[in-house]
Amino acid sequence: MNSLNQTMFSYFILRGISDDTELQVPLFLLVLVIYLLTLGGNMIIVLLICLHHHLHTPMYFFLANLSIFDISCSTTTLHRVLISFLLGDKRISFFCCMAQMYIFSGLTSNELLLLSAMSYDRYVAICNPLRYNMNMNPKICLLLAAICWSVGLVQVLPISVVLSVSSCYKSNEINHFFCDMMPLTKLLCDVSFIELFIFINAVFYATFPFFFTFYPYIPIITTILRIRSSTGRRKSFYTCSSHLSVVILLYSTLVCQYLKPTSMDNEDSNKLFSLFNTAALPILNPLIYSLNNKDVKSALKKSLR
Repeated sequence: MNSLNQTMFSYFILRGISDDTELQVPLFLLVLVIYLLTLGGNMIIVLLICLHHHLHTPMYFFLANLSIFDISCSTTTLHRVLISFLLGDKRISFFCCMAQMYIFSGLTSNELLLLSAMSYDRYVAICNPLRYNMNMNPKICLLLAAICWSVGLVQVLPISVVLSVSSCYKSNEINHFFCDMMPLTKLLCDVSFIELFIFINAVFYATFPFFFTFYPYIPIITTILRIRSSTGRRKSFYTCSSHLSVVILLYSTLVCQYLKPTSMDNEDSNKLFSLFNTAALPILNPLIYSLNNKDVKSALKKSLR
């Protein structure tokens, strides 16, 4: 089955988070709790924004989209881990593997674009507040959200097609807990061109979201420092701190996972970064935005009453 002459596999085998049999039950419980917390936390954010009129603003509209992204990413990856633990079957069909890889990669790209849109929203709110309602009207918000939901899925399509039609895989065993792009690439018989293509594509499409996410913070910070009152500076920075924290966490994880040198490449560390990206971050996002946001906490208290 692992012969180089094999042209195509009908399924792949996911080795999972760990091969240690004694850790299977604790890992299953950990992943299950993480997944339930992710669903619960992000669904609460979405429901609060839908139910409370004072949260019907562009900032919270994008926050609701971010929560939906987090739910989708976690469901795409962690549901397969839970099924493997329950049934003891680590096999995944070739089609399902490619679909999982495409959806996860597309959602990750979409999330980077969404964070850029949120940066633009903060830029207009702080640097040009008098024109905020005109520059961030509902039509523009819907257009930005549509771009964020679609562009990433289109961007990863060429790489997904190349991996799907490839006729030679060295093995059908993936040392990961889901079908990620880089572990799949390493199984190809000829990886040199594909790895270069993926690297150039990732750098090209990650550069634009990175630039449009962090560049607005230059005039934002400049404007905040010009505010004379300490209360005004604190309030302005307060509106950006949650978004900036999420951005730094996500980009740091992605750089450590995908853009580190080959000499530092380690499959076990990659799985840890992937687990943090797919499990920990979707839990941290609603916590960061709710614990550091008076409007969300106020809406939650009203709902509980």
